[in-house]
Amino acid sequence: MELFQLVDADGKPAGQATREQCHGNPRLIHLVIHLHVFHPDGRLLLQRRAPGKDTNPGLLDTSVGGHVQAGEDVTAALMREAREELGIDASSARFLYAYLHGNSFETEYARCYRLTHDGGFTPLAEEISEVRFFRMAEIDAMVGTGTLTPMFEYELPMLKRSLART
Repeated sequence: MELFQLVDADGKPAGQATREQCHGNPRLIHLVIHLHVFHPDGRLLLQRRAPGKDTNPGLLDTSVGGHVQAGEDVTAALMREAREELGIDASSARFLYAYLHGNSFETEYARCYRLTHDGGFTPLAEEISEVRFFRMAEIDAMVGTGTLTPMFEYELPMLKRSLART
């Protein structure tokens, strides 16, 4: 049984719950990581969620995204998810921001990171059907078309603001 790390609205640990409990009860805030992988030329890597995913199948999403397991260190979760989903080392990733996002289905507290990497990915087929680098203008043109996951669309302005500061 997979147990997720629960947090309060400030991201502080608040217990644990199963995937089934978290995905279906928006009162349970669970901790996730997002890693935005940028090519050295500035393009952003997006993953296409596999058709068998229980949420947002076939949509383009954050380069790497995953749940923090109960009791797991956030950095350890980031390393694990980057290795599992793309086959890369994320040890040089740096923290960008954190935010709370909820809908009628779930509430997640996302800790978001940035990594520069020029390729050589090994996507996990059960989770990802494709990865590709996109220019920001290409991503902007997809907003509101149903091509991107709702959470990625929600996060995109925060990501762009963080890029403007660097």
